[in-house]
Amino acid sequence: MATRPILIIPEPKLRTLSASVEKIDGEIRKLVEDMFDTMYDAPGIGLAAIQVGVQKRVVTIDVAREGEAKKPIALINPEIIAASEETSVYSEGCLSIPEYYEEVERPARVTVRFQDIEGQVREVAADGLFATCVQHEIDHLNGVLFIDHISKLKRDRVIKKFTKQARHKDEV
Repeated sequence: MATRPILIIPEPKLRTLSASVEKIDGEIRKLVEDMFDTMYDAPGIGLAAIQVGVQKRVVTIDVAREGEAKKPIALINPEIIAASEETSVYSEGCLSIPEYYEEVERPARVTVRFQDIEGQVREVAADGLFATCVQHEIDHLNGVLFIDHISKLKRDRVIKKFTKQARHKDEV
């Protein structure tokens, strides 16, 4: 088991655009394995490679509930190719913004095209928590955080709080 440190806001890398994966090789497979280890250890239900400092379009997700068998899925170069007009609201959190949750409205259903760990192109229709998680993680690949979907006042407050914590941590 190899876990990697998770970047926390206001880390500037979290605002960068991730590069496409050109070749799924041993390095990418190791990254995916480490990302699952890191995600489960955190614990979380989704993780984007940029959150562990790797600027690649790689996402790991497992929305299985506690007590259920794990249902891990790795999405390489994911893209949303369809989204419902109907929306849903979930209380979202993020491993890069620890212990902060806010309601976010997103499309209720999306269709995602991606490559699996073997390089096969797949499409999956996602709804419920899985749809929310997929959208949240793809946002990360585009330098977007879930707090970008809330009011400016709330976003400014949370950024100020984490910036202050980061400064304090650096001083200690």
